[in-house]
Amino acid sequence: MEDHAGRYRLSPEEQRRTDTFLKESRIPPVLEDAIGNYIGKKTGKSLDDPVVLERLRRAVVAQKSDYWKTSAKRRLSYTKGYSVLGYLAYHFPVYFMQTEYILRDLAAAGLLKSSMNVLDVGSGPGVVPLAIADFYSRLDNASATIFSIEQSEEHIEAFRFLRQAVYPVKGMTTLSNPVMADIRTIGTAKIPGPVDLLVFSNVVNELPEGPDGAQADLVLRFAEHVAPDGTILIVEPAEEVTATRLRVLVQALQDRGLAIHSPCSFLWGTRCDPSRCWSFVRQPEIYPTRLMETLAACDEPYRYRNTDIKYAYVILRRDTTSHPALRIPPSARFARLSKLHLHLDRQINVVAAKMSMDLGDRKTHVFKICDGTAAKPVYAVLQDYHRDPVNDLLLKAPYGSVLELRQVLVRYNRKHDAYNLLAGKKTQVLRIVN
Repeated sequence: MEDHAGRYRLSPEEQRRTDTFLKESRIPPVLEDAIGNYIGKKTGKSLDDPVVLERLRRAVVAQKSDYWKTSAKRRLSYTKGYSVLGYLAYHFPVYFMQTEYILRDLAAAGLLKSSMNVLDVGSGPGVVPLAIADFYSRLDNASATIFSIEQSEEHIEAFRFLRQAVYPVKGMTTLSNPVMADIRTIGTAKIPGPVDLLVFSNVVNELPEGPDGAQADLVLRFAEHVAPDGTILIVEPAEEVTATRLRVLVQALQDRGLAIHSPCSFLWGTRCDPSRCWSFVRQPEIYPTRLMETLAACDEPYRYRNTDIKYAYVILRRDTTSHPALRIPPSARFARLSKLHLHLDRQINVVAAKMSMDLGDRKTHVFKICDGTAAKPVYAVLQDYHRDPVNDLLLKAPYGSVLELRQVLVRYNRKHDAYNLLAGKKTQVLRIVN
């Protein structure tokens, strides 16, 4: 249902459908079948054929091995032959479910419209468009037209096959034919617009290194086709170097006129140092597909099951009206995280955003926090035996929530050159509406 500002809010029934789907933690069976059918069509053999399975395994291992190389040595390629099929078998299910979670959060933030144009840049085999179509299939009064740009002919072929198998009839969502082009050189006339949601999913980090600011230049060139009240979403893997580089890119984009909606909160109106900002989201694991299980029926099964959903993201806007910045008055009795060195071994009060899920274990809960001022990483730490209803919100609050932490003890971790704020029985954790 649409509110007075034109934002689409999920009705209770739509929310129930969405929650039910996400709780099942698996891609739709019809999509799983379509992926298997496409691989069978391309290879001309059944999915239990030993030669096909071995080639898929090699493609998966090669992609994973290449990914963990330094950026200067990476030659990531998912664009031909078994590299495309390996991507469908291993990466597609996780990225599909990841997109569903992101769409749920965009809806909760009021960033979806009852009728909207979406552009997915570097679409691959259509993970994002297919996930959007699936998400919108559970909504009653919302529609989307989804455009995409992809340079690989084989990825476009896979996308068209899956689209026809899963969404053969036009409904509330229209999946347009992908524009075949290199996103680095595409002409302005070929870029659809204006769009309400611009998506870069696992794309920017894979661009070859170029001159300083090249990645920001590319994002901004596409941002020119975003509606004045539109949203830009950049999603990257949670791997430390990649996730940290995203934060550096975000500051460059902010310097050049885009507004950060979330998850970052610059609570004192200052700038942080993103060079050590490793921040990401974790969602519940998905169930492995039948094909993953078939591939895992070997001596090293762990190589071929991909079930973890972890990602770094940023939501940017061309306007600043939809998400007014929360600012702490200079006179407020809270310490800035950049000033923790002045409060060592003291109990203080701070306000900060929760920028990680639990990084600890069952005995010790650890969360990265940030107020937009710190140069060194800061973590809130709560021993499980200190957990009680007064401080339990530290564990339960969603990623990106702005929290008030009262009576935390400041300690310096020399080994990691970071600060820990130790929460105890006297610590109060409150959520600030944001």
